[in-house]
Amino acid sequence: METIKVSVVTPDGPVYESEVEMVIAKAQSGELGILAGHIPMVAPLEIGVVRLLKADSKEEDLVAVSGGFLEVRPDQVTILAQAAEKAEDIDVERALKAKERAEQRMQDQKAEDIDFRRAELALQRAINRLQVTGKQ
Repeated sequence: METIKVSVVTPDGPVYESEVEMVIAKAQSGELGILAGHIPMVAPLEIGVVRLLKADSKEEDLVAVSGGFLEVRPDQVTILAQAAEKAEDIDVERALKAKERAEQRMQDQKAEDIDFRRAELALQRAINRLQVTGKQ
């Protein structure tokens, strides 16, 4: 099967670059599966896991992204993410603490004037990072 070049880039620099058979990402319009030769497109991404299926194997790389954009060209996919981390780079303990903190803020929302949406997004990011590591 043909491969497609994938780059995941954040404001801090590149996070992932490789040749893969398929890219699976969660766009705002739904889940997208992209193969080599896909028509050009741009799509906004949700907080979610980008699955990158490696060529000639059953392995896949996982990258946690916190929103951004996906740009597709027939021979390349570029993901411009606000934040992105490969599974092996995620600090699980830090992600668990962030999840607990966000859950606590959401519970305390009634008692204090907490920005509920901000706490909800923090919780989604923490859960996403834990899903990528398989430690949720």
